[in-house]
Amino acid sequence: MASLKEKTVEGLFWGALGNGGLQVLNLVFGIFLGRLLTPDDYGMIGMLTIFSLLATNLAESGFINALARKKEATHRDYNAVFWFSTLMSVAIYAILFLCAPLIARFFHQPALIPLSRFVFLGFVISGTAVVPSAIFYRNLKVKVRMASQLTALLTSGITGVTLAWIGMAYWGIAIQGVVYVSVYTFLMWYNAHWRPSWHIDFGPVREMFGYSSKLLVTSLFYHINNNVLSVLLGRWFLRSDVGHYTQASKWNTMGQSLISNMIGGVAMPVLASVDGERRLHIFRKMLRFVSFVAFPLMLGLGLVAEELIVITVTEKWLPAAFLLQMLCVMGAFAPIISLYTNLIISDGHSDTYMYGTIMLGVLQIALLSVTRHYGITVMVAVYTATAVAWLLYWHYQASRIVGITLLAALKDMMPFLLIAIAALAAAYYATLPLDNVYLRMAGKMACAAVCYLAILKMAHAKILKESIDFLQSSVLHKK
Repeated sequence: MASLKEKTVEGLFWGALGNGGLQVLNLVFGIFLGRLLTPDDYGMIGMLTIFSLLATNLAESGFINALARKKEATHRDYNAVFWFSTLMSVAIYAILFLCAPLIARFFHQPALIPLSRFVFLGFVISGTAVVPSAIFYRNLKVKVRMASQLTALLTSGITGVTLAWIGMAYWGIAIQGVVYVSVYTFLMWYNAHWRPSWHIDFGPVREMFGYSSKLLVTSLFYHINNNVLSVLLGRWFLRSDVGHYTQASKWNTMGQSLISNMIGGVAMPVLASVDGERRLHIFRKMLRFVSFVAFPLMLGLGLVAEELIVITVTEKWLPAAFLLQMLCVMGAFAPIISLYTNLIISDGHSDTYMYGTIMLGVLQIALLSVTRHYGITVMVAVYTATAVAWLLYWHYQASRIVGITLLAALKDMMPFLLIAIAALAAAYYATLPLDNVYLRMAGKMACAAVCYLAILKMAHAKILKESIDFLQSSVLHKK
C-alpha cells in the first residue's frame, strides 16, 4: 500500500500535469471563442454563472468533504448522499425553471429565459456525480479525475468552437458547458466502480449534515463572493461591461486554478491525516511551494495582460486587460488563501471557514454597493484589495490550529513575492523599447523567468532545489 508521502507526491504530480493540460486547452479554446464571439455574448453567460454555481453547491451540500473526512465510508453513506444530491438538484432546477422570467427581468434581458433554462440543466447532471467525485477525492485518485476533466474539456471545447463558428453566439458557450458536465459525469461514473441501490435511507445524510451544512453555507458565500461583480455589473452596467469583466476573470481563473487545484486536490486529505508538529511542518512546506509558484505566475500574467489579450482575442477585448491586471493581484494570493482554508477545514473547523467567508462576502457586497458610482475599475480594485486583506483573518484562524506565527508565515511568503516583483520590474523595463507586441510579450516572459530563477539560484533557495528534485523523482517514479 502506498505511503502518505507517495500518495501526496503522486497527487501533486498528476494535479500539476492535469491542471497544466486543462489550462492549455482552456487557453486554446478561449482564444478561438474570444475571436468568434463578442463581449455581449460573454456577458449573457456571465450573468447566469452565479445561479449555476449556487445550485450546484446546494445539490452537493458539502458531502464530498464530509465523506472524505470519514474514517470509513460505507455503501450506505454513499447511497444516501447520491439520492439526496440527485433529488435536490432536480428540485432546485424546477424552482429555477419557474424563476427564469424573474432572472430575465432583473437583468433586463428577455433572452435569458430560454437560455437559463438550458444552462441550468448542467447542475442537474453534475448533481448525480457527487458520490464518484467523493470516492476519487477521498482516495487521492487525482489521475482519474484529471483524465476525465481533460476528456470532457476537449470534447466540449470542440463543440463550443464549432457552434460559435456557425453563428450560434452565446448559445455555443451554453451548449459547451452542458456538454462538459455530461461527459465528465459519464466518465466519473464509468471509473468509479460504484453503483447506487434503490433502498433510500437518509440516516447517514443527517449524521454528516452538521459538518457538511457549514461547508455548504461557506461554499455558497464563496461563490457569491467570486461572482458578485458579474451580477452587480449586469444589473448596473452594460452587457458588454459584464463581458469584459468575464473575459478578464476567465484568464485570471485559468492561472490561479492551475495552482489552487493542484494543491487543493491533496491538501485537505493530507493535512487531515496528520497532527502536531508534523502538520505544521507540512503546512509550511506547502506554503513555501505555493508562494514560490503563485507569485511569479500570477503577477507575471498581469505583466503580459495587455499583450496577451491583443494577441489571443484581438483588440476588441482590450478593456479587459487592465481589469485582468488588478484581478491577477488577487489571483497571486488566491492559492495561498486556498491552502489556509484547506487547513482550517481539515481540522474540522467548518464553522470557522463558514463565518469567515460570510463576513468577507457581506463586506465585499457593502463596499461594492458604495463604490458603484465610481465605475467598474474602482469596484474591481476594492474587490481585489478586500480579498487580499482578508488573508490576515485566515492566518489568525490557522495560527490557532497549528501555531504558526505571522512572522513565520511572512518569512515563508515574502521572499518569493519580493523576488517576483523585482524580476517582473526588470522584465518590464528591459522590454520597453520593443514595439512589436509578440516580441514584447515573449521578451517579458523570458526575462522575468530568467531573472526569477537566477535570483533564487544565487540566494541558494532550498525550495528551488526541492522542486527540481520533486519533478525528477516524479518522472522517474512514473517510469
